[in-house]
Amino acid sequence: MIPARTPVVVVGAGLGGLATAIELAPRPVLLVTRARLGEDVASAWAQGGLAAAVGDDDSPGEHAADTHAAGDGLCDPAVVTLVTEAAPACVERLRRLGVGFDADADGRPLLGREGGHHRRRILHVRDATGAAITRALVAELRRTPSVTVLEGVDVEDLLLRDGAVAGLTARRGAERLRISASAVVLATGGLGGLYARTSNPLGARGDGLAMAARAGAQLADLEFVQFHPTALDLGADPMPLATEALRGEGAVLVNSLGERFMQGLHPLADLAPRDVVARAIFRERAAGRGVFLDAREALGDRFAGRFPTVYAACRQAGLDPATQPMPVAPAAHYHMGGIAVDETARSSVPGLWAVGEVAATGLHGANRLASNSLLEALVFGERAARDIAARAASSATLAPPAVADRRPAAEDAYTLDWLRRTMDAEVGVERDAAGLGRAVAALAPLAAGEGAGPVLRNAATAALLVATAALAREESRGGHFRRDHPAHAPGPARRGHLTLREAFDRAAAMSPPPMARAAAG
Repeated sequence: MIPARTPVVVVGAGLGGLATAIELAPRPVLLVTRARLGEDVASAWAQGGLAAAVGDDDSPGEHAADTHAAGDGLCDPAVVTLVTEAAPACVERLRRLGVGFDADADGRPLLGREGGHHRRRILHVRDATGAAITRALVAELRRTPSVTVLEGVDVEDLLLRDGAVAGLTARRGAERLRISASAVVLATGGLGGLYARTSNPLGARGDGLAMAARAGAQLADLEFVQFHPTALDLGADPMPLATEALRGEGAVLVNSLGERFMQGLHPLADLAPRDVVARAIFRERAAGRGVFLDAREALGDRFAGRFPTVYAACRQAGLDPATQPMPVAPAAHYHMGGIAVDETARSSVPGLWAVGEVAATGLHGANRLASNSLLEALVFGERAARDIAARAASSATLAPPAVADRRPAAEDAYTLDWLRRTMDAEVGVERDAAGLGRAVAALAPLAAGEGAGPVLRNAATAALLVATAALAREESRGGHFRRDHPAHAPGPARRGHLTLREAFDRAAAMSPPPMARAAAG
């Protein structure tokens, strides 16, 4: 039963949403999720691990240095320091919740190494770390009586009152709901589902980003999409990952000629930052050479025990990774951009916080360092909760969700499949002005609501924002690579924040007249 007083609404049940809801106790929380609790969230799919300087040869300062190097000049130094220093305590809290990180016979953590890290600092639970942490937090949430969970709900838009967020609209089956709140925390995840090749749940389509943009929230770094270099190219949608930890254990990348093409391209070779490896694989494939991750020598018969999730995905497709190289390709994996928030996860719109992948905290800059995302979601989920709890309690008595109507959603003139193919082709690993302009022109009218129901409208809005930001940044940096501007731009790297109105204005300026009129509407 939904409580009559729901002062805080948390949207999303990944690690950011779960951590926020738990930390808010005993303040009543309504947690709204599209799927069943703990299911269909990118957090639970994370094969990699959680980065923390807990080794004897490591320090938060060295963790911070690697984070800055990966972020390519766009990380916020204060946020990087905050998160890397909080990481060891975060690990201890998870252990107290029952997360059994891999350890040796003496109980010392077995630390892995992934791309961009100069130390072994990745804690794993085999190759299903995200799932283990998600299970622990879901169990803790179920023991938290102040949290009510509402499953099977698709959130469509934010409600504003006097310039502040006052709730949201949503659908549950045929019912359209209005949910009031004194605070809303968006933990809706990323936007990898906008791409035809993705490692994300297909429901990760940037809904929170689109809703916040329409509410007037400041957005940052939207052009920076990280493509995981080694998604398993086995015909599945979404694509399962060959975790970066495989390369940390010695697996190597080879092309169809047997060449180790990463050698000589970067000092870290196969363990170079993800954007470097992804572009290298993209170019090998564009040249007609297949790319494979070869773990036969590094792991061989130990593969199934060390990486059971990857092993199962390969065996399901009829491939034995212990004896055969694995075909891989880049896939949309993580969005560094999002709703611009401060160090308490507060957005520019009163009453709205954002945590997890939907937020742009300043930690990742232009390119996320491997295994920093689970850490960020946990740290900022707790910080958001503390900030909300410190505010004066609302005196309003909030009603349970009201059924506004039962009208069917509007029909879509285009399909999500069309949108995903467009994003892959025009806003993918490598971009240029011509392709980005085509994407902007095609997406603008759908984002404006022409021929699009709420699902496609939100997807098109998020896609338009990414394409427009990518068109505006005429340089290559981190996860954003422009074929027509392959170098860093001189001077200040960071472009200003972008709102939906600005996106429409830029789309109108770059489109043919009929499309411009649609975008401006």
